[in-house]
Amino acid sequence: MERIYIQEVATRDGFQIEDQFVPTDEKVKLINKLSSTGVDKIEVTSFVSPKAVPNLRDAEEVMRRIDRQRGVTYTTLIPNIKGAERALECKADEVNLVASVSETHNRKNVRKTTDESFENFKDISSYLSGTNVQMNGTLATTFGCPFEGTIDEERVLSLIEQYLTLGVSGITLADTTGMATPKQVYHLCEKVRNRWPRLPITLHFHNTRGMGLANVMEGIRAGVDRFDASLGGLGGCPFAPGATGNICTEDLVHMLAFMDYDMRVDLDELIETSKYLESILNHEVPGQVMKAGKISDLYPVS
Repeated sequence: MERIYIQEVATRDGFQIEDQFVPTDEKVKLINKLSSTGVDKIEVTSFVSPKAVPNLRDAEEVMRRIDRQRGVTYTTLIPNIKGAERALECKADEVNLVASVSETHNRKNVRKTTDESFENFKDISSYLSGTNVQMNGTLATTFGCPFEGTIDEERVLSLIEQYLTLGVSGITLADTTGMATPKQVYHLCEKVRNRWPRLPITLHFHNTRGMGLANVMEGIRAGVDRFDASLGGLGGCPFAPGATGNICTEDLVHMLAFMDYDMRVDLDELIETSKYLESILNHEVPGQVMKAGKISDLYPVS
């Protein structure tokens, strides 16, 4: 069976755009539950300015209080040197650097050109050199931008090369705005895999137009084995008109489990954790399997 790695992003990508602040105790409890389900990586939080993302203003406390499980990578998104300092102090296993392939989206997101973002990353790379903290490089709007439209594949490849010169240990290709199509995903991922066959590649899909899980299957066909997903389908992009949440973790695991892919994740525990998430948010989340049940669940005839 082919091994697939499941990487959870709800507590960063999801919580950052919630209307209400999720209490720190609830964040810690949720992350501990997620760790117990067997996911391979958790993007715990983001070390950004509390003014920019007030819902993650407790980032240090959350990182220090969670119970870390062997085999789970605990990563944080960082925008600058200050974020790198905070991540190092909190003993993050990895930091996630993010730049948009689209210049327009990058300016809207971080008020910098893409080149300026990479200059900033050079300083972060130097600061973290010699530490045990790994770096992952994410390329947002890899598959399309709502402001610029189609993204040049050669530009994507060029930016991957720039990340690799910084010493990243993996690359994430992010469909930040839910514009990817399955054929496009396969074509680009095949190119990337052919050029860098040993490079760990993660795909990060949003389900804005309902193609998220189809895109996963084409990513797998192209040889990708790592996928970001968000518990309950929580998330979105504040800089992309109409963007909805990420692909749903339990829906993804459910699909792959019944296709006989090998994962560490306990699906039943994941579904219960998604129900817990919904209870602390006090609103419905988009996930389908937590509502409908697994396809193996049978019911008595009335």
